[in-house]
Amino acid sequence: MLRKIGRLFVIKTRFEAFAVIYALALGAVERGHAYLGQYPGFPGKLLFLAATGAVFIAGGKILDALRMEQQLRAAETTDRE
Repeated sequence: MLRKIGRLFVIKTRFEAFAVIYALALGAVERGHAYLGQYPGFPGKLLFLAATGAVFIAGGKILDALRMEQQLRAAETTDRE
C-alpha cells in the first residue's frame, strides 16, 4: 500500500516535471513579492531574484535527473534483450 502511495510522488514524464517546476515558480514569485513588501528597495529586489533564480537551478536538476532515469531505464531494457 505504501508503495502505491509512494509512486504518486515520482516524476515520470517531462509534463509532470514542468508542472512541478511551474508550481515552484509560482511559490517563488509569491515569496519574492513578500520580500519586496518586507524589504523595500534594492535588498527586496535582490531577495526576489534569489528566490526566483533558485527555481532555474531546481528545474534544471529535475530535468537532468529525469533524463538520466530515462536513459538508465533504456539501458536496462537493452541489457535484458
